[in-house]
Parts: sequence; structure tokens; C-alpha cells
Amino acid sequence: MKRFVFILFLMLGALLTGAQETDSSEVHMGYIQDGDTIIFKNIKEIPVFPDREFRNNREYRRYTRYIQKVKKVYPLAVEARELLNEYEPEYYALETQKEQRKLMKQLEKELLDKHKNELKTWSISDGRILLKLINRETERTPYSLIKDFRGGFSATFWQGIAKLFRNDLKAGYDPDEEDQVLEEIVTLIELGYL
Repeated sequence: MKRFVFILFLMLGALLTGAQETDSSEVHMGYIQDGDTIIFKNIKEIPVFPDREFRNNREYRRYTRYIQKVKKVYPLAVEARELLNEYEPEYYALETQKEQRKLMKQLEKELLDKHKNELKTWSISDGRILLKLINRETERTPYSLIKDFRGGFSATFWQGIAKLFRNDLKAGYDPDEEDQVLEEIVTLIELGYL
């Protein structure tokens, strides 16, 4: 009886265990050195960040609030990238400026209808983060995007409005220096850790 239970337990365990996933990375030719075969293989990059050290609780709370703001704003930056990829070829394929303006007005109306209530609750720092993330996602400053699609006068007008709120539409995104913490947070969000 004990053997039967033991065998049943082993069979049940074998059924419940899942097989390993096959390795999808590319294997390249290797070489033999001192009787050992060394294989070259491309693997996914794994970003490693040092543990954050905080001097006090206040600094820790500021960091966690910053993470929450980035998580709130990041989906809109991704949406901006997707919309740019979708509508930019269509925009430049249009024959006249009138048709281009009509497309932009239609797109603005759709976006405002979709996000109006959400944007009303945002702070100035949320907007600043969004500008940085739009620059990161589209690889173009918000000023250049407005200038390309709405004209130089409109871009200058919105730059003036942004300056009133201590923002800058022309400010670039620097993941190595100024925006290093933001880049780290976004990378962790993309990897699913945050």
C-alpha cells in the first residue's frame, strides 16, 4: 500500500511539474579551448541598478511619490508615441495645409475628450514629467512636435505658457545625467518591476 501511494505521489508530481521553456536566444558558433567548448550566445540585456539609499524618511517619501507620478503619466507618453507613429505618415501624405489642420483639430478633440477629466487633476510636476517622457518616447522635444504639426507661432505660444509654469518645451531628455532617476523608474516599469 505504501508503495502504491509513493508511486501515485511520484506520478502526480510528474504531471504537475511544467516543462522548461525552450531557449529562444540565438546560438552562434563557438570554439574549443583546452578541451572545453565555449559557445557564443546572444542573451537579453538585464539592467541592474544599485539599491537606493535614502538619508531620511522624507527623501524616501519623495522618491515613492515620484514613482507614483511616473506610473500615472507614463501611459500617456506611450500613447503619444503610438499616435505619432500612426498619424505622422498620414499627416504628411495630405495635400493641403487645410487638410492637415483638420486632421490635427480632429485628433486634438479626440484626445481632449478622452483625457480631459484626468488632466484636470494633474499637478505642474506631472506635466513636467510628461514632457520629459514624451521626449523620451518620441525622441523629439514637445516644442519640435508642436512646431512640426501646428506651426512656429503655436509652438512659441505654448512655450511661453509652459515657461509661466516653470516648464520648458525645448528641454531635452538626458537619461545619463539629469534624468537618470526617471530613466531608471521607466525601465523598471517597462520590465514589470514597478
